[in-house]
Amino acid sequence: MGMTEKTAGDALLNEAEKLADWITEQQYNRQPDLQDRFGPSGKEKTRRDSLYTLNYLAESVLVKSPALFLHYVSWLKVLLEGYKVTGEDLRVNLEAMRKALDERFDHQDKGTVLDYLDMGMMQSVETVTLDSYITEDNPLAKEAADYLELLLQGKRREASSLIHGLLEREIGISALYKHIFQAAQYEIGRLWQLGRVSVAQEHYCTAVTQSIISSLYPHWMTVGSKGLTLVAACVGKETHEIGLRMVADTFELHGWDTYYLGADVPDFSLLQAIEKHDADVVAISATMTYHIHLVRDLIRKIRADERYKHVKIMVGGLPFNLDPNLWREVGADGCAPDAEATVAAAEQLVLTKPAT
Repeated sequence: MGMTEKTAGDALLNEAEKLADWITEQQYNRQPDLQDRFGPSGKEKTRRDSLYTLNYLAESVLVKSPALFLHYVSWLKVLLEGYKVTGEDLRVNLEAMRKALDERFDHQDKGTVLDYLDMGMMQSVETVTLDSYITEDNPLAKEAADYLELLLQGKRREASSLIHGLLEREIGISALYKHIFQAAQYEIGRLWQLGRVSVAQEHYCTAVTQSIISSLYPHWMTVGSKGLTLVAACVGKETHEIGLRMVADTFELHGWDTYYLGADVPDFSLLQAIEKHDADVVAISATMTYHIHLVRDLIRKIRADERYKHVKIMVGGLPFNLDPNLWREVGADGCAPDAEATVAAAEQLVLTKPAT
């Protein structure tokens, strides 16, 4: 298939590796001091970051969502500051990227790609503030802050005791998931972006929360009572699966039979699970924007099979929260910002589906 037969987003995904090489060379030619500032590994890191940016740009174009790329640029600016990469460094990189696309990317819709990049370049000079995800309107804000602090101090047992103590106070499972676990996970991500916690700390906190969630199951696990079935999975190499796990648990709390497949599930395995369990709803999660095309492709596979024509498809994850219309672009039936809302939306879809 020739490049002009693909969308500009798909074409850019295919060309990203070569373009990233060229962009990196251009940046180092313009800024030879980078060699001294970042050492032998700096060049490869610049190439990797350029590739990420191209992939985010491509995905945003592919699903007609400049908001995704603008959010990424703001996120990247804050992240790079923690690694002593200046605003000037980012500006030079984006200018080299624009030159690369202008001179080395051939597609009839190249203008759209350049428009998105120009918006991102303007976004890169804006001041970015990252507010805490543990907010005053959270009814369990103090408990969430205490829980997070225990995680960051490596006090796993104390964190578990805090949660089980709340359960004894008859704080509901759904409230614990939304107001403590979800808020804490988002906040850990913010602290990592700001360079205040390491990747190891982030992984530790997530692993402890997953363990505590598992310890709660005996307190609420029930047999499905609604006669409805959910199959849930993350696309591609997604490793951020805890959000979808909480969604699947919330469906089970509401009387669904759930089959949570987790991360890195091959498409064919998910299709087999849909058939085996006679799913009414499939929940697909993507937290990284550069996986959106995988969501789109997976949904197309589901839609193409007559056996799954009755199945409703829900999508979720950060990209879908950033752009409220993104779920339509990937071909899903619905999307919701949190687990409880996802269940409500799914039940509405199932209740209104046509008879088969």
